[in-house]
Amino acid sequence: MVFLLITIVAFLLIYLITIYNKLVRNKNLVNEGWSGIDVQLKKRYDLIPAIVKTVKGYSDYEKELQIEITQLRTEGGNAKTVKSQEQNESKLAQKIGRLLVIAESYPELKANENFLKLQKQIAEVEEAIQKSRRYYNGAVRDFNILIESFPSNLVAKMFKYSKRDFFEIESIQAQVPEVHL
Repeated sequence: MVFLLITIVAFLLIYLITIYNKLVRNKNLVNEGWSGIDVQLKKRYDLIPAIVKTVKGYSDYEKELQIEITQLRTEGGNAKTVKSQEQNESKLAQKIGRLLVIAESYPELKANENFLKLQKQIAEVEEAIQKSRRYYNGAVRDFNILIESFPSNLVAKMFKYSKRDFFEIESIQAQVPEVHL
């Protein structure tokens, strides 16, 4: 009888440890995914001043849009939650897309080698952001399933794990004019 009780307690303890380790692993995958997004967003933030400066030389009357993009870049760097980052990035992607579309109406700018290079880099960064976002959202999905599923939800609750938010932003890929080199 004592042996059976010890076996049951040992099994439960091993099961608890296994679930806890799975929660830790998935939490770290979510953190890794967010880190990948953060790196790509920083690359985008680094490109923004250069593209705004390049367009500024050709389009003085678009100053308001350039100011908005600069402000959104700053706000994005200061975002504290996934939701606030998501809202900011959606606005920023829309404004960058608008800036690139406006730039298409300036033949001299379209032919500017620096602008073409920046345009191509932004397109590449946007693609990398989308890949990082998919990885992050997959990790969040797995983590949230683990937190909501029985019996792992009991362990998650015991150790105060909570669901994470998905990161959904509009891509400017569809808005970025095609670059012909």
